[in-house]
Amino acid sequence: MAKIAAVLAHDFEDSEFFSPKKAFEGAGHTVEVIGEEKEQVIKGKQGEVVTSTIGIDDANPTDYDAFFIPGGYSPDNLRADDRFVQFAKAMMDAKKPTFAICHGPQLLITAKTLDGRDSTGYKSIWVDLENAGATLHDEPVFVCQNQLVTSRTPDDLPDFEREALRLLES
Repeated sequence: MAKIAAVLAHDFEDSEFFSPKKAFEGAGHTVEVIGEEKEQVIKGKQGEVVTSTIGIDDANPTDYDAFFIPGGYSPDNLRADDRFVQFAKAMMDAKKPTFAICHGPQLLITAKTLDGRDSTGYKSIWVDLENAGATLHDEPVFVCQNQLVTSRTPDDLPDFEREALRLLES
């Protein structure tokens, strides 16, 4: 079963973290929350709270099988921290399954890993995706090169989870 790295900062979109986490764990995978530091209390936009299990300084991309970036304002906060940007780049460069929903691709944009890729995301970042060199798809879920799964909004969670789980099983 896969060990999934989930990166979180304050103001993540609660449903975009908890719903996939439940789906991943229900399929037997583990989700480890990476925060700025170990045991950081991270608050979601809707008030839910998550405590990180490891800090970014101690997180090694080689220890994980997959990468998960929930949306909300969290990805914008994470992209300002070079440690998270380098972690994201390492995961994408290693071709590990990567799951980004809503604003999640913002971290991948800053890591400069979307040039020549296909992606979707929340409408307000479509121009950013195109400027990063991605081909935009206005679809509930898009899978690129059997590695990158992206979705637009919480409404797309069933499709996002289905395709992420499909990649984890392959």
